[in-house]
Amino acid sequence: MRRVVMREAKLNLKRRQLGVGLLGLSALGACPAAWAQGFDEGIDYRVLRQAVATASADKIEVLEFFWYGCPHCKSFEGPLASWKASLAKDVVFRKVHVPFREETHQRLFYSLESMGIAEKLASKIFEAIHVERKPLLSIEDQKGFAKANGIDPARYEKAWMSFSVQSQMKRANALMQAYRIDGVPQLAVNGRYVTSPSMVGGNHQRALAVVDYLVNKERKAG
Repeated sequence: MRRVVMREAKLNLKRRQLGVGLLGLSALGACPAAWAQGFDEGIDYRVLRQAVATASADKIEVLEFFWYGCPHCKSFEGPLASWKASLAKDVVFRKVHVPFREETHQRLFYSLESMGIAEKLASKIFEAIHVERKPLLSIEDQKGFAKANGIDPARYEKAWMSFSVQSQMKRANALMQAYRIDGVPQLAVNGRYVTSPSMVGGNHQRALAVVDYLVNKERKAG
């Protein structure tokens, strides 16, 4: 009799554990839908007092303000890349490198962008700075990085010194001021809204869900 009771008790325990597990899975599956219904102005995102002109009049513009030296930006790269892979045709995404602490990192980004290889080398730059402990602050260090990645150092230096790169840096600084960016990473949607992982408890997926919510909001507004 005792053995029967023991077996029954173990069976009931397993049933309870299975029930809790299924409930947990159900809750996880419901998260995205729940998020879509639960984003609040002033908590999950902020609305700009004055809208900022976007560079794409016929598309919904999403900007990521970031800095190579930011470890949070590095950890956000993976989720952001996955999100970008399924971007709708009416949405355009751009990165904006801010001049926090080291302006040379900003110049590094816009130099590589002018050469069309900033996105390709993004993960290697984050790896060099945060894992290999190579700050890439001087032009000589950056030229060394360029050479190690198959880029002509002279070509890189020409881009680094160019007027167009300087103009892009000024434009980025103006956008940072207009959007009132005081930390990174932050995401701006169509000149009207700003959100960030830090606003939603450090949850990368929730931050991107907020972006999707705001994109749909702009889409419906026409």
